[in-house]
Amino acid sequence: MFALVESGSITKMLSGNRGITIDGIQHPRAIYTLWTEAERNAIGIYEVTIDQSKKKDEKWYINTNITYSFGSGKVTGSYGDATAKAHADTNWTQEEIDDGLAPAGADTDTVSTRGLKYHLIRDVKKQAEAELSRTDWYVVRKAEEDTAIPSAITTHRRAVRSKQAAMETSITNASDTPALETLYTYTDQEDGSVTRPLGEIPKLD
Repeated sequence: MFALVESGSITKMLSGNRGITIDGIQHPRAIYTLWTEAERNAIGIYEVTIDQSKKKDEKWYINTNITYSFGSGKVTGSYGDATAKAHADTNWTQEEIDDGLAPAGADTDTVSTRGLKYHLIRDVKKQAEAELSRTDWYVVRKAEEDTAIPSAITTHRRAVRSKQAAMETSITNASDTPALETLYTYTDQEDGSVTRPLGEIPKLD
């Protein structure tokens, strides 16, 4: 990405895929690839450098839009301070309801936006459901034909439900966003495995 700088201010952002007319002179798009940086700068075109020092993982945070500035002969795009995603659900306010923003029948106990923990717990439930579905046929066969479920299958299904509950509790009890991030951070173990504090839904061998 490039920017056109005139009289010390950015006047236009440029994608670099088409030519541009500056001071009545038509320049081909080749200026972005064939010209040197100094040659582009001489006509007011600067390559944009993105400063990502404040950009955070969008799984946990809401990043700001990029703002662009010109100084010391460079154009820089920067992020502002990221905001941690809300952990809890957000309900409609009375003001929003009165302004007609909420769906019909909504009140102040109606959820407007699901919180981060809701989505994380939903993912855990989906993982457990997917694993249990692999052995559901044993349960169906037991119900329909009274064929015993192998003890290993019963043990595994209990382990899945137990781990699901433990994972959901860990997510619920996380006090802040860094605590949630820690739960999901993988680390290398001495045996060569990679684990995270939250753990995983057990898989049937």
